[in-house]
Amino acid sequence: MESGLQCGRRDGVATVRLHHPAKRNAMTAAMWRELPHLLDGLAADPAVRAVVLTGSGDTFCAGADISSLRGDSAPQGLALAAEEALAAFPKPTLAVVRGFCVGGGCQLAVACDLRFAAEGARFGITPAKLGIVYPASSTRRLVELVGPSAAKHLLFSAELIGTDRALRTGLVDEVLPEEALDARVTEFTEALTRRSQLTQAAAKEFAAGPARPERVRYWSGQAASGTEAQEGVAAFLERRAPVFTWSPPTGAGPST
Repeated sequence: MESGLQCGRRDGVATVRLHHPAKRNAMTAAMWRELPHLLDGLAADPAVRAVVLTGSGDTFCAGADISSLRGDSAPQGLALAAEEALAAFPKPTLAVVRGFCVGGGCQLAVACDLRFAAEGARFGITPAKLGIVYPASSTRRLVELVGPSAAKHLLFSAELIGTDRALRTGLVDEVLPEEALDARVTEFTEALTRRSQLTQAAAKEFAAGPARPERVRYWSGQAASGTEAQEGVAAFLERRAPVFTWSPPTGAGPST
């Protein structure tokens, strides 16, 4: 497989791997187009509780493969559609970053819920090097994550930053030695699969922006009609691990 997206599932966690080793996992037009469809399938799979996005080898993603986008009438639209599909994914998402996480790669990492990085990783958002206007929604997502000043530093300069600054600004959530990263990701995602999907789904939707009254009522109804809280309290009192059973009903995503 020369380039594309690789996907594996294990113990409730789907790992999506950006694979284009000849160009440090730069995203081709085909890869941008494939990602939303792949995510749709993972969202519909009740066995998938969380998604890890990472790159093959020692690099997350070096951006877009410009050569593959020649002749495309809306190359930026492909990246934006993939980003929005990732941001809207209804289950927890975790970007696991090694090496370079640049341009469109950083755009995807920012769209994930959380980002864990290996020491020595490098991050950059580089439209200023190409004279490209970064999408408004992508800019706002970056600002909400790192704040206006740090976002402007990245966007104005196109400089690459290391994990120390990325951690300080909130661009990444955890930085680990390379040899400890996989074990920590496994530990964390295993914990996610044991937690209440009801809590996770409602929290993810509420965190995305102001909650409309009908959506607050929806989640209150889901909580009232189920047994998640009863199970959680009972497990705490009985000193055992809870067994949560709520799963998203079909069509449970935010209404438009």
